[in-house]
Amino acid sequence: MMMEHRLFSRNRHGAMILLVLGAVLHGCSAPSLLITPVSGRRSLVETQLSRESFWTRNKVALIDVSGILMNGPKYQLLSEGEHPVSLLLEQLDKARSDRRVKAVILRINSPGGTVVASELMHDEITHFKKSGKPIVAVMMDVAASGGYYIACACDVILAQPSSVTGSIGVVMQLFDVSGTMEMIGVKSDAIVSGEHKDTGSPFRTMRPEERELFQNIVNDMYERFVTVVDAGRADLDGQSVRRLADGRVYTASQALEEGLIDGIASMREAVRIAKRRAGLQRARLVTYHRPLDYRPNYYARSAGTPGSDVNLIKFNGATWLDRMTPRFMYLWAPGRF
Repeated sequence: MMMEHRLFSRNRHGAMILLVLGAVLHGCSAPSLLITPVSGRRSLVETQLSRESFWTRNKVALIDVSGILMNGPKYQLLSEGEHPVSLLLEQLDKARSDRRVKAVILRINSPGGTVVASELMHDEITHFKKSGKPIVAVMMDVAASGGYYIACACDVILAQPSSVTGSIGVVMQLFDVSGTMEMIGVKSDAIVSGEHKDTGSPFRTMRPEERELFQNIVNDMYERFVTVVDAGRADLDGQSVRRLADGRVYTASQALEEGLIDGIASMREAVRIAKRRAGLQRARLVTYHRPLDYRPNYYARSAGTPGSDVNLIKFNGATWLDRMTPRFMYLWAPGRF
């Protein structure tokens, strides 16, 4: 009997402590802990951002393109991350297959990326337009170089008043660490199958004929960029595009004056323009994201795989080596090189 009394007193005492602790935490506005079963599926889900009428069933889909455009996953600390080209195609396919989606807003916040990724995204947007659904590009902070490249595939290009765009051109950034290696007494000795096999190596100074080889490739890619802008901007001809395509960036007002964009508009105005292009008076604004990504309104966007990143210093050996590899870029990011 005495043992049972002690156990009862101990349990009651523990319960009171938990009750007091819970009250204190509640008063301090502590974070809530929600445990809920989730699906293991990673396919995109749709979230409604706004609805102008309860009876409205037609939709305008909001699709984000953000960050560096690359034809590969964006590596994160604890996960592989999204593949930008694949994600865009998945979102466009979802909008294309939904009969209720009548228009798409492509919100771009990117300084560009690799030449191939930009071309692939441009091609997928062009293919989507065959569905007959209008697609409106909306520039945010930056839509430069490859970001502008993909915007040229859209029916309308809009920008925020403070957006930066342009940077039409190609860059290939190489490194020469041969001087540093000589200072510390290290020498590189490559065995190659041909005289140009190690062209672009950071371990020796580039020869003039090698520079000419790369310059010819950059020139070819530049011509491709000019052709895409010329085809996408009805009011510009090839000569006008070349005048603008010296790599510089433009403010929204400058871009509008030069014919690089069609207008300066807020997100609300962009939605109205998309509806007008689709012949809609009212519409539901929806977006696509991975399960568990919270999207309360059209200013929110996914930051990648939920729970896949923390505030730690990142180091990925494979990614570091990949960045050392010479590549051709439609990119405006002077501070990154």
